[in-house]
Amino acid sequence: MSVVLNHRITGAGKPLILLHGLFGSLENLGGAAQRLQDEWQIHALDLRNHGKSPHIDSMDYAAMADDVIAYMDARGLERAALLGHSMGGKTAMQVALANPMRVDHLIVADISPVDYKPRHDSVLEGMRNLDLSQISSRQQADKALSEFVELLGVRQFLLKNLVRIPEEEREQGDGARFRWRLNLPVIEACYPALAEAPSATGPFEGPTLFIKGADSAYIQDKHRDQINKLFPNAELQVIEGAGHWLHAEKADDFAAVCRRFLR
Repeated sequence: MSVVLNHRITGAGKPLILLHGLFGSLENLGGAAQRLQDEWQIHALDLRNHGKSPHIDSMDYAAMADDVIAYMDARGLERAALLGHSMGGKTAMQVALANPMRVDHLIVADISPVDYKPRHDSVLEGMRNLDLSQISSRQQADKALSEFVELLGVRQFLLKNLVRIPEEEREQGDGARFRWRLNLPVIEACYPALAEAPSATGPFEGPTLFIKGADSAYIQDKHRDQINKLFPNAELQVIEGAGHWLHAEKADDFAAVCRRFLR
């Protein structure tokens, strides 16, 4: 069953749907949206259990792809270009493989259509163990999370999901001032499914671009056969000096690569 996704529409032109990664929100690809909205109508989505989209007990790529198709149907978008990063890239691939006639261009940022070993165990453990009833500030939350997540930038990214509870919504006797905006229990329970490859078998024969951060290991040479099998018209662009967060680390270069491809 699909859910109605929170979204933000900017710009004008042919539709381009942006899909963020795990633990993210539509804000994550905001730099790309700002740089591309002069030529495309940008539809930035919060995927289920993320951002301001509904919380629901199931989460896999087939379901998330259905959410995107339902969004397109609701907005009257017969076809659109898709740009997805990481988990959003797998969701975009699932949409294209299962509904090839609905996608005119596909951009996949730093992820391959393969199974991955778990990479976020410490992140999930740290977020789960953060005692929100004892947290009175973001600084305190960051200090507690640092016992599990070493990199400051990653902690800052994760803590964007920590939102202050309005006074009128606080429970008596609880004392909690913050809550997670994302659906942490379901994301953790469904994490094995999110590490898997898209389930649709395709192929998608439309124009496809994989963008790799040169310093990232998410797209590897050994993945090329699977990419070619599912996306026979795929090309690969590498952005030097960027890792997995290539859309933020090299925002101008990333947008320029997308622009050339979409044109």
